[in-house]
Amino acid sequence: GVLHEDLRLLLDTALPPKRKKVVLGVGDAKMGAAVLEELGVQCQTGGVVAELMRGIRLHFPALVRGLTAQSAAKAQLGLGHSYSRAKVKFNVHRVDNMIIQSISLLDQLDKDINTFSMRVRSWYGYHFPELIKIVPENSMYCRVAKFIGNRRELSEESLEGLEEIVMDSAKAQAILEASRSSMGERGSEGGSGGPGHVGSASTHPVPPPGMDISPLDLINIESFSRRVISLSDYRKGLQEYLRSKMSQVAPSLSALIGEVVGARLISHAGSLTNLAKYPASTVQILGAEKALFRALKTRGNTPKYGLIFHSTFIGRAAAKNKGRISRYLANKCTIASRIDCFSEVPTSVFGDKLREQVEERLAFYETGEPPRKNLEVMKEAVVEANEVVAEVKRRQEKKEKKRKKREKRRLEALAAAAEEPAAENSVIETEENDVGAKKKKKKKKQQQQPEESEVEPEPEENGVEDEGEEEPLPKKKRKVMVEPEQEEEEEKKKKKKKKKKAVAQD
Repeated sequence: GVLHEDLRLLLDTALPPKRKKVVLGVGDAKMGAAVLEELGVQCQTGGVVAELMRGIRLHFPALVRGLTAQSAAKAQLGLGHSYSRAKVKFNVHRVDNMIIQSISLLDQLDKDINTFSMRVRSWYGYHFPELIKIVPENSMYCRVAKFIGNRRELSEESLEGLEEIVMDSAKAQAILEASRSSMGERGSEGGSGGPGHVGSASTHPVPPPGMDISPLDLINIESFSRRVISLSDYRKGLQEYLRSKMSQVAPSLSALIGEVVGARLISHAGSLTNLAKYPASTVQILGAEKALFRALKTRGNTPKYGLIFHSTFIGRAAAKNKGRISRYLANKCTIASRIDCFSEVPTSVFGDKLREQVEERLAFYETGEPPRKNLEVMKEAVVEANEVVAEVKRRQEKKEKKRKKREKRRLEALAAAAEEPAAENSVIETEENDVGAKKKKKKKKQQQQPEESEVEPEPEENGVEDEGEEEPLPKKKRKVMVEPEQEEEEEKKKKKKKKKKAVAQD
């Protein structure tokens, strides 16, 4: 229902000046109301207008010169794509779809890593059962199991590597001592002992814990542990990615209750816009819908909190104050989500101030110290946010200037590269013209020289030849240069003849 400037210009140009008797057919009723309000033109929608627009759309290539049906179809497709992009995502860097997918994948990875770690514990526990109590953490247990391998090969030399994994020298020493005095040695001794041990061994219906393990089984356990470790490392990287996306999309919400809880709220609501539309009472019980409807059905007590229970504030509050602090926290989460959703430049200033308010409210419940008023806190937050936004805009302007400079340099370089071949071509043409002129001059000079004379041409009166003209030696000059050699040969022949005559006379 907003009249665009281009559409206004088109209507002003096409419509006649006297518009009282003009009726404009418009497909959208809201757009017709906007045209009537802005330009004062009567508009009609529906009925005949729809039929006319359908006919125009069908025969549009025939009505416009130079427009083919194929180009019209491409234009319609491009318009549809641009309209869909405008409706789906407003800003590429503030898309909350990636947050929803990331938190869903993070929850799934947590379940899978726990399941796989329990499988590694039960598998490797046959060989080294004492390790479960010493290393209770899942990913660290897989790393230790992969590092140890066969517990019989664990020695003092491996103690330094164990300390790097468990980050505790006492725990590494305990692992080493447990590997030396494991139940596996006693179980194997009882199984292979004499007759006195038969009764104790027969009391176990399953293989005794701490049994020896074959190299093939150990290879499979190490391979599976490696997979679990890689999944754990990927989960850490995914959590960092989620933290960075939350700082871009919802910085105030993540500063208030944390990245993971904020991402779960966005995922449960469907989008940040939907979360911003929810009232505080809905945000408070978001994620506890089953308990709510069960309480309404049985007329019991309704739940006090949903997903926001995972925030640290509710855990720190006393039992009698958990409902009060959850209601207060839901109120602040609603404010933070609305600020993140509708602000042009999202900042974490409001989230930090709201977090301070929740901290003060917690202190008020415990000590009775009155918190600051909301109006004072919001005034401070607005002042700080304006400063931060001005700084961000200044940085963006600098980046834009640098980008324009780089673009300008790139265009200049391309223009210079395009001019170089043209300059080379012009130089080559001038050189060819000079060479052609020189050849013509040489031909004229050769024609002017007499053909019969065999003497070198006399030097010019000035004694200076034209610079840049290198004429080849004529044939007559070549003959003159060859004559001295011929004279020497003739003299030699004459001497030989005289010697022969003298010998003949003697």
